[in-house]
Amino acid sequence: MSSAVDTARPLPQPTPASADFWASGADEVLRIARCVDCGKRSHPQSVLCPACGGRRLPLEPVSGRAVVVGLTTNAQQWLPHFPPPYVVAIVALVEDQDIRLTTNIVGVDSGEASVGTRVRVVFEQVDDDIWLPLFEIDPEAGDEPGPVPEPENPRHRVRPPVSSERFEDRVVVSGVGQSRIGRRLMVDPLSLTVDACLAAVADAGLTVADIDGLSTYPGRAGGGMSEGGIMPVEQALRVRPTWVDAGGELPGQNGSIVAAMLAVASGLCRQVLCFRTVWESSYSELVRSGRWATGTTRATDMFEFRHPFGAMSAANWIACQASNYFHHYGDAKTTLGAIAVNARSNAAANPEAVYRDPITMDDYLSARPVSTPFGLYDCDVPVDGAVAVVVSAVDTAADLPHQPVFVEAVGTQMTENLSWDQGTLSHLPQTLGPSAHLWSRTDLRPADVDVALLYDGFTFNALSWLEGLGFCEFGGASDFVDGGRGIAIDGPLPLNPHGGQLSAGRTHGYGFFREAVLQLRGQAPGLQVADPHVAVVTSGGGVPSGAILLRAD
Repeated sequence: MSSAVDTARPLPQPTPASADFWASGADEVLRIARCVDCGKRSHPQSVLCPACGGRRLPLEPVSGRAVVVGLTTNAQQWLPHFPPPYVVAIVALVEDQDIRLTTNIVGVDSGEASVGTRVRVVFEQVDDDIWLPLFEIDPEAGDEPGPVPEPENPRHRVRPPVSSERFEDRVVVSGVGQSRIGRRLMVDPLSLTVDACLAAVADAGLTVADIDGLSTYPGRAGGGMSEGGIMPVEQALRVRPTWVDAGGELPGQNGSIVAAMLAVASGLCRQVLCFRTVWESSYSELVRSGRWATGTTRATDMFEFRHPFGAMSAANWIACQASNYFHHYGDAKTTLGAIAVNARSNAAANPEAVYRDPITMDDYLSARPVSTPFGLYDCDVPVDGAVAVVVSAVDTAADLPHQPVFVEAVGTQMTENLSWDQGTLSHLPQTLGPSAHLWSRTDLRPADVDVALLYDGFTFNALSWLEGLGFCEFGGASDFVDGGRGIAIDGPLPLNPHGGQLSAGRTHGYGFFREAVLQLRGQAPGLQVADPHVAVVTSGGGVPSGAILLRAD
């Protein structure tokens, strides 16, 4: 009888749906759910077959052989007793390439496995009823690479507008505000929220008494990701709103702004105050110093199938997509570098940016590795700060103290599996659908955009949005970026003039929206694009995500 070994991995929390999967390796056989009615496999096991809607989905044995479709060598010490380096991978089963598992490739050194490597399952027992499916290079497969799914463009799934009347025409962005932004400010995050909110209200020429709605992302959340949501902000401001919204499952962080637009367009509110606060930098310092207690718990929800393999960060998950992109379109490392160098160059002129010292391509290429192909400068900067936005009824535009900014269109549709590993592999998940949906709601086209504020939690995110939005074809980002010339402040498409999250700081989507408004007003704190009329803003470092098109006239 085998016994569990403490490997220092985070343990998954088996649920009634997943318990049999985690226990299936007891006899060294991998089992995957398969529909009794149509034979379609699915993972993780659901309550409905994705093909026919059947509800009989027992686990059935599979060969345990698979092909690597994305991988990264993690170099970051995320866990105190699970040391790097180790290889995190997404593998697709040979029986059905739609079935993928996030896992580890074991028994290899960095570089020995790649996209296309054929692998087979081996199990590691980590608890009495949990066997982790790991994979090793299949010694019986030969040297011929396995098949890798071709990139898919899901534009054909975009739904047409349901009406010729557009809610976007009934709203205007009237105000924006921001608190101090910095590393380890060690201040009450609610005070940052209030600073940003009061600044946005004043910028709109309003008083707090004029506000009749509150909207935020993600509401109450731990880990330095929120000031606490609607309740503490309402207790501080006492606006007595007629409508509130808070949640994490929106079309990106700026989905809370889209929700505000819908509330105003429906006539439920006239002036909605939206806000987003982060204090990750101070939170991390409090944890490191022992002043903030954290407990060790099992991996649940979306982390259940990632954390046990040391895939603790979006850096690991998105790096797997980047490796798939490199496999199909060629090494784009220097293109990612050009995005990072451009961000720092722009931030140098922005007095609000956290990191302003220039970096070179040599600096980028020699930076400390985090999770291949990502190094230090591929990753955004955790900060403390808050940003707020006021969305108003369009009939208030004439009374605004500043040039109004109008909403041309939003892109919010999901066209692929809402997953980090079961959907798009070649680009950041959930960039392609919202991008295509955006253009279905407007007569404007990518060539009409004067400035792009594209989410860059990692450099590859921005690359994915460039291609998803149609500024270039799939695989065309290297030519479009052109060593940085294509995205420079005076280039064909100025990208993140404030420095983006890579250099200005991770304000989690809202900072891009504020910068877009200031650019269209001609009020950017740093580099100003010459006479911009149209700006595109994206948010979401994965799933879900969204896009917004703004115009100045």
